[in-house]
Amino acid sequence: MSNPARPDLAAFEELQFLIYQVGEELSGFRKRALQAEQRLKAIATGVPGGSPLVAEERVAQLEAENARLRERLAAAEVQTVKMLDQVRFLRQQHVLEGEA
Repeated sequence: MSNPARPDLAAFEELQFLIYQVGEELSGFRKRALQAEQRLKAIATGVPGGSPLVAEERVAQLEAENARLRERLAAAEVQTVKMLDQVRFLRQQHVLEGEA
């Protein structure tokens, strides 16, 4: 396609190709940005009331619930450790009784 006698034409064709690629990439970025905006609007309106403030309140509620669940999980972990200690103790007692 390019004329070897005109190196400026080859550079121009390469520039055209690069501009086309950048345009395609920009188009893809724009499409992704529009999709992200639509998702954000859907999140904001998917909550009763539909305002971002309500969404923030819901996030705060969920964070508080998450904190409560973490506390319950920590308490359950402590109880589990205690029960395991008791089982170990009873097993040791059983083994010692069997040796006597």
